[in-house]
Amino acid sequence: MSEPQWERTLTVTTAEQTHALAAALGEVLEAGDLLVLIGELGAGKTTFTQGLGEGLGVRAGIISPTFVLVRIHPNLADGPRPGGPDLVHVDAYRLESSAEIDDIDLENTMDTAVTVVEWGRDRVEHLSDSRLEIDLHRSVGGESQATTNPQGGDVLDFDTDDDDEPRTLVFRGYGPRWAEAPRVLETASQERSN
Repeated sequence: MSEPQWERTLTVTTAEQTHALAAALGEVLEAGDLLVLIGELGAGKTTFTQGLGEGLGVRAGIISPTFVLVRIHPNLADGPRPGGPDLVHVDAYRLESSAEIDDIDLENTMDTAVTVVEWGRDRVEHLSDSRLEIDLHRSVGGESQATTNPQGGDVLDFDTDDDDEPRTLVFRGYGPRWAEAPRVLETASQERSN
C-alpha cells in the first residue's frame, strides 16, 4: 500500500458538524473522485455521506447500502450543482476482495460520478490512481476504543446509541488528484485550532 501525500486529523463534537464538514467537502468533489470511508458501525460513515450528498447536490434520502451493496444518488438539475456528478454509495463490508468489487461494475460510473465506498480499504485501491481515505473514530469516555476487524485493520467497538459523541476524522490523500489537501480541510483545521 502506498503512502499518502498528506494526512489531516480533525475532531467534530456532533453529528451536525460531521454533516457540515462533509457538505463543504462535497462542494469541491469532482466526477471521478474516489472516497474510502473507514470506521466501525456507528462511527458516522452514513452521516458523512449524507453531508457529501448535500454538498454535491444529489437527491436526498441517502441511507447505507448495506443490503443492496450499491446505491446511486443522481445529481439534481435544480440543486446547488446542476450538471454535477452523481453520487455512487457502496458498502463493501460483506465483500472480501477487489475481485468482488469488480463484479459490481463500479468502473462504469467512476468517470462520471463521485464514488464513496464504506469498508473499502484493501478492496478498491485498484479502481483509481487517486483516492481520499477518511477514517472515522468515535470516542467513548474521551478515548477511541480500537479492536481488530476480522477482515483486517483496526476498527472501533462501542455502543452506537449516541450520535453526538466526539469523533476524530483522519483524512489521507493518495495520488495526483489529492496531491494537496482540499482547502475545506485546511480551513477546518485552522478554525479548530483557534
